[in-house]
Amino acid sequence: MADAGTQLRVGRLTKAHGLKGAIKLELFTDDPERRFVPGAEFSLQVPESSPWHGKHLTLRELRWYNGHPVGFFEGVDDRTAAESLAKAILWVSHTDDETAEPDAWYDHQLIGLSVIRDGVRIGEVTHVDHLPAQDLLIVRVDREGAKGREVMVPFVGAIVPEVDVEAGTLTVTPPAGLFEELPDEVVAEPDADPAEGAADGESGASDTADDRDG
Repeated sequence: MADAGTQLRVGRLTKAHGLKGAIKLELFTDDPERRFVPGAEFSLQVPESSPWHGKHLTLRELRWYNGHPVGFFEGVDDRTAAESLAKAILWVSHTDDETAEPDAWYDHQLIGLSVIRDGVRIGEVTHVDHLPAQDLLIVRVDREGAKGREVMVPFVGAIVPEVDVEAGTLTVTPPAGLFEELPDEVVAEPDADPAEGAADGESGASDTADDRDG
């Protein structure tokens, strides 16, 4: 696959559709009419063990079934071939004169951003992992107590509500425990030391016994 800085992730192949090589798609673009046109070529992100590793796909046609996009690609002519592409991520080449899509960033724009929590810098984005389910931001923490530790932050709006490339910042609202270890549960100490009660001729066990007899 080409350098991440020149590529845009636009979709993921989910599963085979029918018997003629069609594949259901999950779209990561707000402009499928521009990205998914006949003849469009996609780089593939697949495991090295996949027969499709290092290859490209060319789209023949994009259709919609019950509101879901389904792609037909050159060289994918039966269900077996389609199933071998399940979970593959599709990338397209990006040119500098293209208009950026809303809420879409390239890896090279995210890497190096300062991570801000409650108005305070807590680390820096060092890497972006593109997984089938979601993207993960790898953040190197630079605050005392966790300095140098890497944290995987799901790149979703609930946790990363704001990205400001011009300001060089990325704001996070993480759940408790994502950037710090949660404290151990505090065990309440008993109100009285049993040993002290024993010294006075009393104990919890004998009190309980008295209550049962009474």
